[in-house]
Amino acid sequence: MLKAIKGNASRKPPEPAANHSDIDDWFSRQMPHLQPIVKGLDETIRATIPALQYAVKWKRPYYGLPELGWIIEMAAYDVSVNVVFLGGADFESPPPLGTTDRTRYVKVTTIEELQRPELLKWIEEAGRTSGWR
Repeated sequence: MLKAIKGNASRKPPEPAANHSDIDDWFSRQMPHLQPIVKGLDETIRATIPALQYAVKWKRPYYGLPELGWIIEMAAYDVSVNVVFLGGADFESPPPLGTTDRTRYVKVTTIEELQRPELLKWIEEAGRTSGWR
């Protein structure tokens, strides 16, 4: 008898942490040359979107709002940090990368790229767009 193929329904969203300390701990485990980028992204996200919830799951920090779900995820790699917008496909002008469902992302490779106007616009839009629940 053939077994039914199971979907990805077992992937559950992160549980919100009591505070930002899990993300602070995550920063310290990143490569030294990426730490200014992840800290700068974190500061920008926190300054742009009030009343955020935080979590770390699958070695990635998540930012969310109770009414919208998880809206932003960061993924650090050897040479870049991906800022993943979990509802990015619904943005007025979506980030250029990503093909699955509603998720779109952008790669940040330098501290100067944090000043890109479109990055700030996407972060602002994430604060108004439903994410992953």
